[in-house]
Amino acid sequence: MFLYSLTLSRASGIQSAVYGNFSAPKAQEVVISRGKILELLRPNENGKMQTVVATEVFGCIRSMAAVRLTGSNLDHLVVGSDSGRIILLKFNKDKSVWVKVHQETFGRSGCRRIVPGQYIAVDPKGRACMIGAVEKQKFVYVLNRDAAANLTISSPLEAHKSHHITFSVCGMDCGFDNPIFAAIELDYSEADQDPTGEAASMAQKHLTFYEMDLGLNNVVRKWTEAIDNGANLLIAVPGGADGPGGVLVCAENFIIYKNQDHAEVRAVIPRRSDLPGDRGVLIISYATHKKKAYSFFLVQSEYGDIYKVTLAYEGEEVTELKIKYFDTIPPCTSIAVLKTGFLFAASEYGNHALYQFVGTGEDDEDMESSSATLVQTDEGFQPVFFEPRPLKNLLLIDEMASLMPITDMKVANLLNEEIPQVYALCGRGPRASLSVMRPGLAVTELAVSPLPGAPTAVWTVRRNATDEFDAFIVVSFANATLVFSIGEEVKETNESGFLGTVPTLHTQLLADNSMLQVYPGGLRHIKPDRRINEWKVPGRRNIKAAASNEKQVAIALQGGEVTVFELEVGTGLLVEAEKRDLGEDVSCLEIPPVPEGLVRSSFLAVGTYDQTVRVLSLDPGQGLKNLSMQALNSVPESILMLYNSNPSAERVIEGGLFLHVGLQNGILIRSEVDRVNGQLTDSRTRFLGTKPPKLFAAAVRGTRCMLALSSRPWLGYNDQGRFNLSPLSYEALDYASGFASDQCPEGFVAVVKSTLRILAVENVGDAFNTQACRLRYTPRRLLIHPETKLLLIAESDHAAIPLAEREDLQAKLAALEEEGGPMQGVEFNDELAALEEQFGAPKGQPGQWAGCLRLVDPATLSTVFVTEIDNNEALVSMALVDLAPPGAQGGGGTEKLLVVGCAKGLRYMPTDCEVAYIRVYRLVDAGKRLELVHKTIVDGGVPGALCGFKGRLLAGVGPTLRLYDMGKKKLLRKCEYNRLPHQIMNITVQGPRIYVGDAQESVHMMRYKKADNAFYIFADDIAPRYLTSMLPLDYDTVAAGDKFGNVVVLRLPREASQQVEDDPTGGKMAAASGRLNGAPHKLEEVVKFHIGDTITSLQRAEMQAGGQEVLLYSTVMGAIGVLYPFTNREDVDFFGHLEMHLRQEHPPLCGRDHLAFRSAYFPVRNCVDGDLCGQYASIPAKKQQMIAEAMDRTPGEMLKKLEDIRNKIL
Repeated sequence: MFLYSLTLSRASGIQSAVYGNFSAPKAQEVVISRGKILELLRPNENGKMQTVVATEVFGCIRSMAAVRLTGSNLDHLVVGSDSGRIILLKFNKDKSVWVKVHQETFGRSGCRRIVPGQYIAVDPKGRACMIGAVEKQKFVYVLNRDAAANLTISSPLEAHKSHHITFSVCGMDCGFDNPIFAAIELDYSEADQDPTGEAASMAQKHLTFYEMDLGLNNVVRKWTEAIDNGANLLIAVPGGADGPGGVLVCAENFIIYKNQDHAEVRAVIPRRSDLPGDRGVLIISYATHKKKAYSFFLVQSEYGDIYKVTLAYEGEEVTELKIKYFDTIPPCTSIAVLKTGFLFAASEYGNHALYQFVGTGEDDEDMESSSATLVQTDEGFQPVFFEPRPLKNLLLIDEMASLMPITDMKVANLLNEEIPQVYALCGRGPRASLSVMRPGLAVTELAVSPLPGAPTAVWTVRRNATDEFDAFIVVSFANATLVFSIGEEVKETNESGFLGTVPTLHTQLLADNSMLQVYPGGLRHIKPDRRINEWKVPGRRNIKAAASNEKQVAIALQGGEVTVFELEVGTGLLVEAEKRDLGEDVSCLEIPPVPEGLVRSSFLAVGTYDQTVRVLSLDPGQGLKNLSMQALNSVPESILMLYNSNPSAERVIEGGLFLHVGLQNGILIRSEVDRVNGQLTDSRTRFLGTKPPKLFAAAVRGTRCMLALSSRPWLGYNDQGRFNLSPLSYEALDYASGFASDQCPEGFVAVVKSTLRILAVENVGDAFNTQACRLRYTPRRLLIHPETKLLLIAESDHAAIPLAEREDLQAKLAALEEEGGPMQGVEFNDELAALEEQFGAPKGQPGQWAGCLRLVDPATLSTVFVTEIDNNEALVSMALVDLAPPGAQGGGGTEKLLVVGCAKGLRYMPTDCEVAYIRVYRLVDAGKRLELVHKTIVDGGVPGALCGFKGRLLAGVGPTLRLYDMGKKKLLRKCEYNRLPHQIMNITVQGPRIYVGDAQESVHMMRYKKADNAFYIFADDIAPRYLTSMLPLDYDTVAAGDKFGNVVVLRLPREASQQVEDDPTGGKMAAASGRLNGAPHKLEEVVKFHIGDTITSLQRAEMQAGGQEVLLYSTVMGAIGVLYPFTNREDVDFFGHLEMHLRQEHPPLCGRDHLAFRSAYFPVRNCVDGDLCGQYASIPAKKQQMIAEAMDRTPGEMLKKLEDIRNKIL
């Protein structure tokens, strides 16, 4: 078994965000890390955040900082990763890639305690940077530039201190004096030696300044002072000419200003009035806004409240520290202030957001605490209270979707669509949601209007070649043409000059701003001053097909005569240039746009009914001679030619020219046209649907792209250097054309039967489009009911207050119920849900749980039924089980019931609870309501997994596997096995075999012997694995994912499997004679692969109609990936060799060895990394050529192979 691993949807959670100007001096950009992906974001003119480039680094990005050398106007990026190296990156704007400037090794790879990489601090003047570890080690590198103005880096200077834990590091602003780095440290050397634990309770955090002496080239500990033990974050204060210097120490409940030889200035952080007294306020993220005359800090607390911190100072003496409530947004991992007045918020959970500043928090209504008004009482410092309010200083501009974390996922085709849907549980607390994902792009419907009759085509035309937006929509019918003008609204007009009494075949705005209408009887050339020239078709023939660009027009008459007209420069007339009789009826024509700097386009593509497509020369005097010809297996329906602009190409003209042909059998063929001699090479095919694809041009991100309309619409566009063909999640369209207006700069106008629609495509570049429905608490488990097709969701939250006890909500919910609103709950009211999402849910006590069970209809994404779980119980596991009714032993039918495992007062580390229950629910009212049958107390631990087994229930309670029968009042225990190692996480059943997944000890294969009423283990794994998900693939094979991000496929050897089946004792004797306290048989590791992110669920699915079954996985960071099984040995060899070459020629960006990363815990085996193979398309052409030659292929064949395997998956 060989697998190909490919990420379908990148991780959407963000771990850190850094603001800077990376591509151009004034560019407002944010670099974000998504675990192992580095992404550059930039807001476009509409304020939407767009991904400029996303790079997989095959390593764990631990920290990042922007560094700008003195006198430079661009930023470099310093990255600390798990590679044991410091990496300096520079963004190459022309090629749109990150370039490694420096890579210095200082330690071992992996995320270790004493290997630096966890913290990075940069001197504000860009002269030095410090990279630190969690413990002991810190290195300082001096940054400089050589004669050619390139960045250089010194050898590392040590600033180590053993037995010291570091909590935060920052580079202080001290003008052009020696760079100083500040760190919060804790000395644990005494605590280590003291067995009584007294020294540990006395341990004190210190603020330490390290000075980097540029003259002596060494680092010294300059100053150290004890600080508050709640300190967790340092913020550098502008210094030199811009301010007093020093640092702000963020501690629990306080912000303290500190500097050498300066008294501390302390202010208390305002706290919410409803916060329990024993809960502190910690600062989790900050952003500094620095202007010449005025600088302030925005800091965010763990509850999401943003405070504005300002300092009053004279010279270097700080007199007052003020903390003022600013606004509340969901808690963030990083916030960044853009110079253009935006705030980028990378949320911990749920969608990330871009806000615009509409105020700077100057008004006096908001609560402010100050060091000047600090009051000390016997209990400590007096707190300052405030009430959170809706946004006042910030305005939400844009949201970036985030699925992090995906807690569970199922793939099923519940809506009878062409492709199955992916149902994922995402988010946490009030930001939780159920997301339904479909492969393809989301389409927004902007307008729909009825038309008189069924149209045969639609176009948009501009008034001037320089116009940004379209002026007319032209709709053709079987015997007439309607023209609509586009303004505030779309309305019919007669002033366009188009002939309305005939059907239109083609329209075009020409280079001199005149318009062209092609109809069966001839051409109508409408000048800008509304003078009209007509060209009538000679004889009784009709025009069958037409194509044009801004300077050339081609028409084909019945019988195959092709005529080409050109726009004459002086007179502005269309003059007949070439004519040729092909002798075959023409089905379609295409002329590509005129390349920049040239007078005309050189090629004309002609599709004919003899199942061929020809490329003819349009050069003068050539007489439309054949340049190349391609035989097809069906009649061509439509043709489109596109320039593929490489990211490295300066102008469009430098990319390749591609010919797309839609055939009547539903296949799209894409071939490259040689720009010099017109030869067709490198043909690729893709089946689009049951209807012949019609191809139209539209605009995406400012470049011309292809809209292909078959039984479903497709969009072909360039994304980060690769041509993507993605389906649109919309019904089939008949005709379409690109459309641009001020409301919709990049959309298209389409006709469906007898309606005209204006549509826009959202989130170009995403693999899935998502619809979501809000949930109340963090979702834990998802099930699909096989008969009613409803989704069952178990939700529960720790330290949350159940809905019934929420005094702040009861009055509002009661009022809504009187109005005849839907079910009770925050999530059913948009207004309440928005407030809850902004402010977060009120915090309960530790050990307090709130939860609910919910039924959702997948078609409408609406909640059918929801019931709260009382008695402080946490929902731990859930299963749909066929149970035999009480007394019906052996015979009789079974009933499908919902079984839920609950734990009252659940605690972790160690996992324990006050009491555990198994609840049994019956689905009534045709599956629309849940009714509690009974609940059974279970002892021995938390019921972590449930599963049906031959009309009974298997339950994993702590480390014990139990078998229960259905009773009238409760479940009846029939059998148990209590020798499993730790905690059962997962149980699945196939026939008589039971697969049990343990929290720390991998998979156990078990059987139940009815005669002895006993379980026994017949096979287990050789390695300990901390399983999070498990999926049987066949009778002997099981796939599993663990919390460290490894996927493994385990298989019972065939002889062992046979032996277990044939054993007359049922394996009883074999189980007793286990090896090394384990089972008699061991599972073989067929496939091993490190994904690099905790896997939360594994599913099997066919992601294409009639496609091959693949393994889908979801991760905590919100990524969805696929493992595709190779079907032939040739593909295994090809991709295996390609991966090997790329490891050598294109090593990962952050310095991690690719093979070592994919073998982080277990050596990689029988799995090819598709993400690395996919980078082949973006490496320099020379290297592409070199690798292709080494593999006896051409680069085109290599890219075709990569595209083919991607198309097989999605």
